[in-house]
Amino acid sequence: MNPLPHPKGLRTRILLSSAFGPFAQDDDFGSRSINPMELYQNQVTRVQRGFSLRMFHRSFGLMLLQANIDAPCTLLDFPSLNRFVEELKTNTYDVVGIGAIIPNVGKVAEMCRLIRQYQPRAVIVVGGHIANKGGIETTIDADHIVRGDGVRWFRTYLGQPLDAPVRHPRAESAFGARIMGIDLSDKPGDTAAILIPSVGCPVGCNFCSTSALFGGKGQFVNFYDTGDELFDVMSDLEKTLKVRSFFILDENFLLHRKRALRLLELMQAHGKSWMLNVFSSARVLRSYDMAQIVGLGIGWVWMGIEGKASQYRKLEDVDTLDLVKTLQSHGIRVLGSSIIGLEDHSPENMDQVIDHAVAHGTDFHQFMLYTPNPGTPLYEKHRKAGTLLSEAEFPPADAHGQYRFNYRHAHIKNGQEGRFLVDAFERDFAVNGPSLARLIRTLLTGWQQYKNHPERRIRDRYAWEVAPLRNTYAGAIWAMRRYYRKDRPMRRTLDRLLADISREFGWKTRIAARVFGVYAYAALVREERRLARGWHYEPEVFYEKNAAAMASVNRKHAGRRPTTVPALAIPTGTAGAAAS
Repeated sequence: MNPLPHPKGLRTRILLSSAFGPFAQDDDFGSRSINPMELYQNQVTRVQRGFSLRMFHRSFGLMLLQANIDAPCTLLDFPSLNRFVEELKTNTYDVVGIGAIIPNVGKVAEMCRLIRQYQPRAVIVVGGHIANKGGIETTIDADHIVRGDGVRWFRTYLGQPLDAPVRHPRAESAFGARIMGIDLSDKPGDTAAILIPSVGCPVGCNFCSTSALFGGKGQFVNFYDTGDELFDVMSDLEKTLKVRSFFILDENFLLHRKRALRLLELMQAHGKSWMLNVFSSARVLRSYDMAQIVGLGIGWVWMGIEGKASQYRKLEDVDTLDLVKTLQSHGIRVLGSSIIGLEDHSPENMDQVIDHAVAHGTDFHQFMLYTPNPGTPLYEKHRKAGTLLSEAEFPPADAHGQYRFNYRHAHIKNGQEGRFLVDAFERDFAVNGPSLARLIRTLLTGWQQYKNHPERRIRDRYAWEVAPLRNTYAGAIWAMRRYYRKDRPMRRTLDRLLADISREFGWKTRIAARVFGVYAYAALVREERRLARGWHYEPEVFYEKNAAAMASVNRKHAGRRPTTVPALAIPTGTAGAAAS
């Protein structure tokens, strides 16, 4: 439903905010220690301790909105509750927009209450996955609940042209990256740029919240319809952020085949040695030949494996075990995603379910509980069957897929699912080892396959990707060998890997491996001790104004003695205090 335009039009003063922190702790507003604001630690490398990949990701939906709002717009990302209140007390806004997921509904309710208290004239707009929650209109005190395309909604609300090109935010895909107790480089070009070609998903799996948010199966919004448009955006990001890799935030990027193949043509014509990190279904991956996949620079794939004997069409007639091995043989890292708790899963067959997932040997593996999220066909199915738990039995804050079911499963009872989930993570870690070691093996394999490729831009990309193996990654393997010195099978695996790296890159790498390895091992031990004491990470606070908001600030201070405008620099600190 289109809103009535705001009377101030492009003079409307807007604040956009994510839900407040801290996040990785249990509180009355819905934060949970088991559900940190870290994608990998939350649901991929959850049990890998010091080997877990730790990083944060910005609220990209809010960044996309701000980039396409012509009115003065301020973005406050990962504030503490006190920082959010400070902003409401310090500056006056006509509109306050909040983006959130369903587990944060308690936080959003509190934010709405505070807005009414400190800025009673402000219009409150709430969007994101929280909009899928049934009864959200009566749960929180908001004026507008936005479902679907927020860019189009705000353009309508502010009287901006609806057919204007979508401006892409210039942002890196992650920040605060750390592994083995070592902060990863944040120099320009070391982190991939975020790229958002589309939202929604045409495949429309019955459990997919993203698909449901944008209209369900077959429904999606393309911000960039053609490969030419996408190439122009990527070229701009390459120039401004000094990047050569892109994390493509699109549910099934390669499904848009014409756009992808046109992008390949342009990359070849302009000699672009880019690396792409993509989400893709197995069937769509199989529809491309390996020359096209490698030519596009795809170096990392997040792929749904779901479960043994899964009935999802995206896996139909695809041997995922063979597909993973094929991708890795070309240096393509795979993050496999498996579901615990499908309809036919039971305590009797759970070992087989987990063993099947672990047998893939993916570089990373996500395990999630089969969860009927509001708005999805799976949720509607359970609602009609009367198997959903009430909010009194299961608070929305616990509906994050890493704890327990929000419904009564036919075969798995009494919270068994939580133990099965942890078993899956632990078995994958025990059998396949640290994800970092797996990734390093795949990188080495890709380099050996393509170091003499006839196309220069492909040789260059593999050389760029493999560069850390010559020193820091070799040192990481040296440190892992020492860490696993009492685990003979894992030690033998790491011995072979380090020997292969040294054989490939020579005596300098052998020396670097030991020098850096001593440092890396010490850092790993310190990190594991700190984590054992209860340490957790929180994201920094970001405070950003668009051009119109900056112009408003400049007008406000014109002719005055220069003063400091609060919190214009980014990042501005830490969202909340650490627990330890």
